[in-house]
Amino acid sequence: MSDILVVDDERDIRELICDILRDEGFSTRMASNSNSCMAELNAAPPSLMILDIWLKDSRMDGIDILKHVKRDNPDLPVVIISGHGSIEIAVAAIRQGAYDFIEKPFNVDQLMVVICRAMETSRLRRENSALQHHNSKAAEMIGQGAAFKALKSQLEKVAQSNGRVMLTGPAGSGKEIAARYIHAASNRADAPFVTVSSAAVQPDHIEEVLFGRETAERGVEHGLLEQAHGGVIYFDEVADMPHGTQSKILRTLVNKSFTRVGGTAKVRVNLRVFSSTTRNLRAEIKAGNFREELYHRLNVVPIEVPSLEDRREDIPLLARHFIEQFHANQGLPLRDLAEDAEVILQTMRWPGNVRELRNVIERVLILGEGTDPIEACALPGQSRRQEEDNIALSTGLTTLPLREARELFERHYLMAQINRFSGNISRTAGFVGIERSTLHRKLRSLGVVTTNRSGVRMDRFKDG
Repeated sequence: MSDILVVDDERDIRELICDILRDEGFSTRMASNSNSCMAELNAAPPSLMILDIWLKDSRMDGIDILKHVKRDNPDLPVVIISGHGSIEIAVAAIRQGAYDFIEKPFNVDQLMVVICRAMETSRLRRENSALQHHNSKAAEMIGQGAAFKALKSQLEKVAQSNGRVMLTGPAGSGKEIAARYIHAASNRADAPFVTVSSAAVQPDHIEEVLFGRETAERGVEHGLLEQAHGGVIYFDEVADMPHGTQSKILRTLVNKSFTRVGGTAKVRVNLRVFSSTTRNLRAEIKAGNFREELYHRLNVVPIEVPSLEDRREDIPLLARHFIEQFHANQGLPLRDLAEDAEVILQTMRWPGNVRELRNVIERVLILGEGTDPIEACALPGQSRRQEEDNIALSTGLTTLPLREARELFERHYLMAQINRFSGNISRTAGFVGIERSTLHRKLRSLGVVTTNRSGVRMDRFKDG
């Protein structure tokens, strides 16, 4: 949970604020004067600071500390509190970069609202700043299989247009990576790419986050739509957007302008809009959860991002890419993949898709030892699974006549290989070492039925 530094010369006030924050789940630190405040800042910058203007027995007052903080930690949100409040002091604090000004005695609910909003705004700014500076790296696409090539071809085509794109697919499949790839290949590549996480923003705060706000005390605060002007706004999991906000986004897309919360002037924006979802939006429309007009505005170019199970051929390539990434970014060992580990990774189920594969590789590198190639037994659950499979197969085989035992082994073996090659019969036949027509006859005789998208399934056993 976020760490908050409370700076006030009155012990009762410090402890009261810290008790309130701890009850809300925050971790806190305290300082009674400018020296202890600076010591805490130098030890480790907090996530947020609550700062009193008047500090007895201090060489610096709150405004001086605020100036110092904004010079060295410009992204650190500071909420000013004071028992001697005035419009002049509030304006001075805001001009020096304070997020907000609260007068003592303060209302607890008001304090918590300001703190939560300050931390949320700070988080969004940090995330978007980081994303804007790492577009090219984040947009890297890894793969060589047929499903990947088809996806990449679609992305390259839409990159040359200005059309709105809706990306669908299961969670963890790489929809945002695909969106960033389009942006990096488009004529807006040097302009901002701003992400709106519809599920992460509080529903009662999302309009201020998107459209910005205007107040007499703080003036104009730009929202994410203005920050994305000239570039791309990406609505991640757009189905989670509140219904009331959907209508305002629709008007913005139609009019290419909006009004800030609390403002009256129209703000014109030039945006390209991407969106993504894991849900069936037509079903959401039927249930009354999503506006049909907005769906048609966003769904100009629909692109489906395939699951990892539809990209099994790419798994070894992705795994090695993640190994290199973790070595470069975290200093984890640079290890290769043994052949048996490749095969197991290609036959495993991946409900979490590419994100899950990345997590598995990170776990293996952290828990493993040395720099030898990663073997199948090092993968999560494989030691037990391998043992159970060996027992089941050996027990079954030894109790069957030779012909039935051979069929049982061949069925398991061929299903594993076809899954490994994403149902591609030609590649499976080449690896196994038999003609394609022979493999087809063998599969029919064993009762194994292939599908185009999800590998294989056992439909029936051929009677003896």
